[in-house]
Amino acid sequence: MAQESPATPWLSVVVPVLNEAETIQACLTALLPLWVCGVEIVVVDGGSDDDTVALARPLANRVLVSERGRARQMNHGGRESRGDCLVFVHADTRLPRRADLLIDWALKGPACWGRFDVEIERGFALAGLVGWSMNRRSRLSGIATGDQAIFMTREAFGIVGGFPDQPLMEDIEISRRLRRLSAPACLAPRVTTSARRWQQQGPLRTIVTMWWLRLRYWCGVSPWALAGEYTDVR
Repeated sequence: MAQESPATPWLSVVVPVLNEAETIQACLTALLPLWVCGVEIVVVDGGSDDDTVALARPLANRVLVSERGRARQMNHGGRESRGDCLVFVHADTRLPRRADLLIDWALKGPACWGRFDVEIERGFALAGLVGWSMNRRSRLSGIATGDQAIFMTREAFGIVGGFPDQPLMEDIEISRRLRRLSAPACLAPRVTTSARRWQQQGPLRTIVTMWWLRLRYWCGVSPWALAGEYTDVR
């Protein structure tokens, strides 16, 4: 893949990564149809000690290195990318077909940001129910999670100051801020995300832990205090 394109892309995909050598090629290969349509692909590494960066370079427009931390990596990618609109995609998440057209359609309406519905790979018995509940909760609350591939205009990204510099719940907090600008565009086409987070410690334990952390965050507990209690494998 060429490292730069002379034309300014209207959309940039920002992929924050850390030690994703096992997944990064599949992630970026899945994004190739968007690249062919003129979408910019930007990978932001947080200091991997495996082959993530080397594997990503041939398959991305740009591979950047930033301070470790998903929020910091996404902000660095957002600032350094060239697109008028941004979508933030985890390395183990796959966008739906022609996600660029779906995002374009969504942002031509009153919304300046949005997200997709999510489907979890069938790695455990409750995957379908967990995905359904995530989508339902998001539609009711106007809050998106990183698994849902949050997208926004560059103007909105700048107004809210990007993702908050915190180690956990950065997706919830930027949703709060973006919600002050507009309601989110909640797109029914689904991104597919890996079940590995739920498989690592068991689905029930992971679900209870995530809900408990979110409840305490909503009650004002510092994300730095919460981060010590939760390890995300991604």
